[in-house]
Amino acid sequence: MQENKKALVLLNMGGARNKAELKMFLTNMFNDRNIITVKNPLIRKMIAFFITTTRLNSAWKNYEEIGNASPINPLTEKLVEKCNEKIEGFTTYQVMRYTPPFADDVIKQIIADKMSEIVMLPLYPQFSTTTTKSSIEDFIDHLPYTFGKNVRYIETFYKNDLFNDCIINEIISKTSDACEYNLIFSAHGLPQKIVDAGDPYQEQMVEHVEILSKKLQEKNINFKSINLAYQSKVGPMKWLDPSLDEMLKNFKDQNVIIYPIAFIVDNSETDFELDIEYREIAHEIGIKDYQVCKCVNDSDEFIEAIKDIIK
Repeated sequence: MQENKKALVLLNMGGARNKAELKMFLTNMFNDRNIITVKNPLIRKMIAFFITTTRLNSAWKNYEEIGNASPINPLTEKLVEKCNEKIEGFTTYQVMRYTPPFADDVIKQIIADKMSEIVMLPLYPQFSTTTTKSSIEDFIDHLPYTFGKNVRYIETFYKNDLFNDCIINEIISKTSDACEYNLIFSAHGLPQKIVDAGDPYQEQMVEHVEILSKKLQEKNINFKSINLAYQSKVGPMKWLDPSLDEMLKNFKDQNVIIYPIAFIVDNSETDFELDIEYREIAHEIGIKDYQVCKCVNDSDEFIEAIKDIIK
């Protein structure tokens, strides 16, 4: 029997396969103490129930426009399959935070497969308490203490060179004439109060855009402008600025390429929000050509980046 069998666990938010799972996703997300930071679990549960009940039907309408399911599930399955084919010395698993497969079930499988070491790779390039911390905590909460020190996790990988090459290549594929386009890196938004409480997400996002801008410059690819904006704002509280809809107003009669910088696998935020909702906004503003890049997903280049990230 092979000794020291290593598990690579890919962590992500999850996404609904049907309306019942969308309800599960919303309920679990708004019960997450890293998302709704109210200390009292009973009050948090009441808030989660209220938000889920009021948002479920309108959120499901968005899902209906992308085929009644999030693309995150089949794409992640393909990614896991490819990792298992191409990354030697590891067996790869996926764990979702708010929809199946959940941590406790996957951990049972890891134990049944007699893994002796675990490497967790949260599929969020930049660290946030709402994503990375939430997923890591959830996994560790379900992990038997017998694993002890044989567990490690990757906190961020936005500085990884091979990963950033994947992003640059996708952006370049969208136009042969960069100087005719404005590039917008669109990140998932966060309430300002979470950043004010010490979350490093915004700072890392700004740094990531600087790294990618430098890479483009080195390749002599000169966009008309390079920008960072935040999508997905909900509710009345202050969120990170500038919002993507405000940013788009700067580019009437111009061309725009959007790259979803906070995501690794395409999901409802990329396929519905960016490609349908914000496309309509861009059309109303009078943007001439509006392009949305794909995430790295299960590309061979990204598999090579994962090998480099976990070594």
